[in-house]
Amino acid sequence: MGLLAGCGVADITGEAAECGMLGYGKAQQRTTGIHTRLHARAFAFADGDRRLLLVVCELPLMSAGVVRDVLGRLPGGYTESNVMITATHTHCGPGGYFHHALYNSNTGGFRERTYGAIVDGIVEAAEAAHADLAPAVLRLAHGELRDASVNRSKRAFDRNPAADRAHFPDAVDPRTTLLRIERRGQLRGAVNWFATHNTSMTNTNTLISADNKGYAASRWEAADPGVVTAFAQTNAGDMSPNLRLAPGRGPTDDEFENTRVIGTRQYRAAAALYGDEIPGVLDARLTHVDLSRTTVRPEFTGDGRTHRTSGPVAGAAAFAGAWVDGPGFRGFRPGRNPLWDTLSHRIVYPLAPRLRDAQAPKGLCLPAGPVNRVRPMVQERLPVQLLRIGPLYLIGLPAEITIVAGLRLRRTVAAIVGAPPANVLAVGYSNAYAHYVTTPEEYDAQEYEGGSTLFGRWELPALCQSAAGLARAMRDGTPVGRGTPERLRPPRARHRRRGTDVPHPGRDFGDVLSFARTDTRVTARFVGAHPGNDLRRGGTYLAVEREEGGGWTRVADDGDWSTTFRWKAVGTGAARASTVTVTWDVPPDTPPGTYRIRYFGDTADGPFTGTTTPFAWNRTPRNDRL
Repeated sequence: MGLLAGCGVADITGEAAECGMLGYGKAQQRTTGIHTRLHARAFAFADGDRRLLLVVCELPLMSAGVVRDVLGRLPGGYTESNVMITATHTHCGPGGYFHHALYNSNTGGFRERTYGAIVDGIVEAAEAAHADLAPAVLRLAHGELRDASVNRSKRAFDRNPAADRAHFPDAVDPRTTLLRIERRGQLRGAVNWFATHNTSMTNTNTLISADNKGYAASRWEAADPGVVTAFAQTNAGDMSPNLRLAPGRGPTDDEFENTRVIGTRQYRAAAALYGDEIPGVLDARLTHVDLSRTTVRPEFTGDGRTHRTSGPVAGAAAFAGAWVDGPGFRGFRPGRNPLWDTLSHRIVYPLAPRLRDAQAPKGLCLPAGPVNRVRPMVQERLPVQLLRIGPLYLIGLPAEITIVAGLRLRRTVAAIVGAPPANVLAVGYSNAYAHYVTTPEEYDAQEYEGGSTLFGRWELPALCQSAAGLARAMRDGTPVGRGTPERLRPPRARHRRRGTDVPHPGRDFGDVLSFARTDTRVTARFVGAHPGNDLRRGGTYLAVEREEGGGWTRVADDGDWSTTFRWKAVGTGAARASTVTVTWDVPPDTPPGTYRIRYFGDTADGPFTGTTTPFAWNRTPRNDRL
């Protein structure tokens, strides 16, 4: 019957109010509404009894617990080896969905409702893709995109050998890769890989947002209804979309506009690609590697000696944050941190030579390894994966990989399987999370990325060694040892929302408090309730409707770029009132007509609806510019 392929998409949006966001690590960045919903987009492939599933999730990071629970609910034939679940790395999504405490530290603990929404949504997308399996043609294409990324860690990049730097003369990875899925000559789905951080939205934003990669996907799907498109990450560890090297700066000074522009550039570069038809050969390998105690052989270390990784330790530079995308904590900086450097080099390293070999010159700050024995903070045994789709090889890595680190991984695999390096991609943020991976040379600079390379200077060589083993097994058609997966302990500090919703004095839930309009925007405020009463996954908190034929037709909801849904508490204590503000930035091609705004809320007693008075809309279109 030949190759079959299918596509599916589902909502994975978590708690839209009072949930800490994951990515920037800021306690004050807690959800207050939705700009765009988050989605999982799944792509299933089958060739005889071979299966492969790729799921691209609009999430900050990927949790091993999520992966485990999704795998337990998938149809037969899908295993941890042939399923890759990867994240786009938006920094404006709800957190609290990890089994490791570090990632739940600003969320009030483990958030069961957000976790459930993510798992349920990924399973729905995967099941839809599996049900959609049908004969298909695959095409693979490569292009370049040079105005959507900048190297945010140039000092570390410049420490790499000239031969590696020559591969990236502008210090960015411009390669954009597209896998097209066609049926009867028509596009059914597409997956794009391009390296840029999903951080056009800043750490001051508290609206859930899929950021630039989410905008790229929704832009393409709006232009081509019925098509499922995903914009995935590769080696984006040192690639920023903030082209002017400051948070929210590039190419404009407006974070929403930057998100749109950088997303549009990714969409246009991908949509312009077509490519040659490729065979539907499918293969997969996966092993779990204990990165806290991996012995790395001389052929991978680069200095002709055997080295060993160590337990995870965050450096002082890790707490400085990536300044280009958003500063971290006060008292820390990229590069030298005299206090922590002095303590490490004069006290700790002399007493622990093996730790010094693994971690120096890092200024040790948070010894996550010892803390893990008491309470799981970060993951140590991690999945490394290799998938093959025809001539395309995807190295699934649970980390953020810099472009030169990615290049070395790609070259390692390409040399073994006999593929051009362009057809081998390092797919970061996949199947779990373990922070950053830099080259040993970049590590020595101890910029943010090096300080966040938890397992030390030899982490990249250890991963190259593991990827080489998977590549040889795939080339030779032999199995690989599964290794020992991380044991996931039940998460602690389960969050429960306390309090009761009450309406504003003298008002009912859903009442319109105010209504305003300008030449480009409509704003309505309602008596609301806490969005956590119902996440409305697969639904919406709002609707923009147009009167047609005596009825009302929905033209936008809370997943659209043109709308925002904002929640605000009024008062404190066990009983709180809420205000909900719905904003509609009217698209330039909106036809004249009669419209209304609706809000859908929920209390403990059930759902309610608020509706504005109908209003006429008629104005001159404006240009949609970049």
